[in-house]
Order: sequence, then C-alpha cells, then structure tokens
Amino acid sequence: MLQATNVSLRFPDRKLFEDVSIKFNKGNCYGLIGANGAGKSTFLKILSGEIEPQEGHVSAGKDERIAVLKQDHFAYDEEEALQVVMMGHQRLYEVMKEKDAIYSKGEFTEEDGMRAAELEGEFAELNGWEADGDAATLLRGLGVADELHSKRMGDLPETEKVKVLLAQALFGDPDILLLDEPTNGLDIQAIRWLEEFLINFENTVIVVSHDRSFLNNVCTHIADLDFEKITLYVGNYDFWYESSQLALKMQQESNKKKEEKIKDLKEFVARFSANASKSRQATSRKKLLDKIELDDIKPSSRKYPYVAFQPGREIGNDVLDVKNLSKTIDGRKVLNNVSFRLDKDDKIVLLGDEMAKTALLEILMGNMEPDEGTFKWGVTTSQSYFPKDNSEFFEGNEKNLIEWLRPYSTEDESETFLRGFLGRMLFSGEEVFKKPSVLSGGEKVRCMLSRMMLSNSNVLLLDDPTNHLDLESIQSLNNGLASFKGSIIFTSHDHQFIQTIANRIIEIKDEGITDKEMTYEEYLDDVKKIGTPSL
Repeated sequence: MLQATNVSLRFPDRKLFEDVSIKFNKGNCYGLIGANGAGKSTFLKILSGEIEPQEGHVSAGKDERIAVLKQDHFAYDEEEALQVVMMGHQRLYEVMKEKDAIYSKGEFTEEDGMRAAELEGEFAELNGWEADGDAATLLRGLGVADELHSKRMGDLPETEKVKVLLAQALFGDPDILLLDEPTNGLDIQAIRWLEEFLINFENTVIVVSHDRSFLNNVCTHIADLDFEKITLYVGNYDFWYESSQLALKMQQESNKKKEEKIKDLKEFVARFSANASKSRQATSRKKLLDKIELDDIKPSSRKYPYVAFQPGREIGNDVLDVKNLSKTIDGRKVLNNVSFRLDKDDKIVLLGDEMAKTALLEILMGNMEPDEGTFKWGVTTSQSYFPKDNSEFFEGNEKNLIEWLRPYSTEDESETFLRGFLGRMLFSGEEVFKKPSVLSGGEKVRCMLSRMMLSNSNVLLLDDPTNHLDLESIQSLNNGLASFKGSIIFTSHDHQFIQTIANRIIEIKDEGITDKEMTYEEYLDDVKKIGTPSL
C-alpha cells in the first residue's frame, strides 16, 4: 500500500498539485493519466521520494520496498548488465558486495567470520541464491540475449539498455512498482512479456504511459490528474474514456429520467465486463465494474482537439502504383525492389526499419529520389504529408499561428475562420498569437494536423504522427483517421492506433516486403510462429 496525504507542489508560475490525497492498494495496477505538463512524472517522483512535496507526505507500508524505472541510460555504463539488474534490490546488492569484500580479504579475522555469517543469513532471507537466475530470467523475458548479460552497459545498444533498466525495476518482487513510460523503446514481444508480467504481479503498480493498448491490458484503475487533483476511477483506459463520454452525454441530457440513465449505465458496464478475459487483472476489473453506481461516473474536464479529415473530391480506382523502388542511404540499402499498389479505401501501416519507412514516404511525396524504380499517383488523388521531422515548418518563423496557418487555408483565409479552426485544435484566446518557433512538440503536431485537415486531400501519408501527443490528442487523431473516407499510408508505434486504423500491413524487409490484408493483431498472431515483427 502506498498513500499520498494532502500533497501540494507549486512552482513560481503555476500549481501542479493542491491537497492531493490518494491511496494505492496492493494487487491493483493504476494508470496515471493527465494532459502533457500536468505533472504525471513529477508525481511519480514524489511517490518515490525523489522530490519532496511542499505540503503533505507520502507513506508506504512497514518494510515495503519501492522500485522505480530509472530514466538515465548512461548511469551504469561501467557495470555489467546482470549486475545492473540486481542493483534494483538495493539491500540485496549491498549484502552481496559486502559479503564478497569480506571473502576477498587476504586475512580473515574472527570478526569477519561473524559478520559474514550475519550477511549469509540475510542473503538467504532475501533470496540471494536465486538472484543471478532471476535477473537472467527477466532479461531473457524482455528479449536480451544471454551473451549480452555479462557486457558493460556502455557497450549495449540503446534498445537493450532500456530493457536492462526495466528488468532492474522489476527485479526482486518489489512491493510497489513505479513505471514512467515503460514501453518506450520496446519491441512488440517485450511489450507483450511486460504486460503478462504485470497482469500476474500481485503487488502495487503505478504506471504512466501513452500506450493505450498497454493501459487497457494491465490497469485495474485509472488515476486522472486534472485541475491539480487526482481522481481515481475503476477500470482501464478505454473504460475511463468511454464512461467520461457517457457521463458528458448524460449531463447534457439533463431531462432524462434517472431510471433511463441507470439502464444506460448497466448496459455500458455489461459491455465492458463481457470483454474481460480470464486474466487476473481483467477478472479483478470485472468485479469492481459490477459495483459501479451512477454517481461514480463523472464527465471529464479534458479537452479533445477536433480532428477530422474531409476529402475535397472522391478518390478514383487508380490511387498509387509502386514498382521496384530501391534506395541506399549512407551505404545501406534500406529499400530493396519494393512494389505494391495502394487501392481505394486502403489504410496501410508500414512496419520495419525506421529509416526505410521514412525513406519510402519521402520518395512517395517527391522529397527524395529513388535509386531505382518508379511510382505513379492516380489523376484523382491529392496527397497530404505528416513528416517525422517537422522542424523546417517552424524554425525561425516569426509569424503568429494565424499567419502561419493562412497559406494552407485555400477556401477561407479570414481571421475569424482561422481563429475558429485553431480554437478547435485547442489554441484558444491569445494562444493564436504565439510564434511557431516557441511551440511545444505537441503543439507543433497539432499545427501540422491542422495544415493537413485544411488541404482536403484524399490520400494521407503520416510518419509517426502520435509522437509528442497526449492521450487526448492521440484519441482524437485515432478517431479522425479511422473515419477518414480516403486512403492512408502511415507509420506508428502505438498498438491500438494501428489496430483501429490499418486494414493492410506492409512490412519492409531486407529482401523486399511482406504485404497482408488483415488487422495488426491478426498479423502479429500470423507471424508469431515464424519471427519477430518490427514496428
């Protein structure tokens, strides 16, 4: 059990938390959500003791151990990976080092013998004899090969460092586990293994993540950080989102009888409960959902940007024909004889090497020349592109947002229209006079999406569009693309985003491509037997 009581934290320019009291109980997994900048990571640091609140306090159960996912990937560069994992249990690691130091002495005194005996007893109580094996099992589960376990952290690729630090947090069965964006940098197999680990973890988990699929699979509760308070809700992220929308609808329908609202609620809860799997987390959620009362469902104060793409003309049957495209970058062949057709209503997700996916999109938009091959867009098509690197659109630009957006608005360039459009994308009041160069990453993405919406294109190409977005913006973009009446080619690392948008999968490989008309989850099941797909 971990409890925050009357916690407050203020900065000179704003308040993050004001009189927050919340209890996190054993056996539950809590997803901590909130808009970008709301203070999710800061609250985790307060819970871990890294930051002291100005008021209030945090308390854990007697002798309970808190483990935290470390964010500094260079902190252990001189240490072996397996040793770094075992450092996750600080007391066990201290006992191991002191014990080793005593046994390595040239002269072994009676006092040394007594101390060694004490340490051996504590070592056994802490399951020290299983430590090496447990640490190795965690690394293997996350996909770190055995030959890397004895390597220095500084010699490991960044993708493997991420996994070692995650294994460190999980090591030694901590009583309370604090995870800030644990799926960042993980491949799909590692994410699935982590989900299974947390589903079966019997202690307390508090996690911050922008991966909605991950939150849906592991969370029994959502802790919503909003208006300097944290409100606790039963259920996973989808349940929180849908219930907040239901509550908003009920609030708007104020004349509706309470009996009708209760009926709506029961049907809503039943739908979510019916989807529960047999996993421990899902079963626990179902029991909690069955106890929900009408007053427990509250509308969220969250604001969602309005994301909707309207094609200016209907797309024809000939959309895109790609033949034998090849491209070498920095001496590496990233595209090798790539051929495919994009048809009407296709929504293709590209999987594979990051450089290869970006190169293909850049070539299709005419920003990069292929070494070999051709492509041809249909005469009825118009394309709009969301690049992974958008810096050229913002750096050194001293216009305000209204002036920045005006060239992309071909139908209505009036200030009234542009202010209204920006308002729907959550730039309200004086924010429309911001300079593009000072925008945050998420604000820049919302500007780029505004630009795309105004184009009225019937083909959209997007390279990792959810980067820098908060959950609300991701949800809005997800909904907008899923309902788009045109063709899409996109890349993403967001499981739910891909699953709910793509109807076709193209994985770029060294020898060419794999092309399947199916959902993402069907594709993952299909390749599970034969290899590792890459996002």
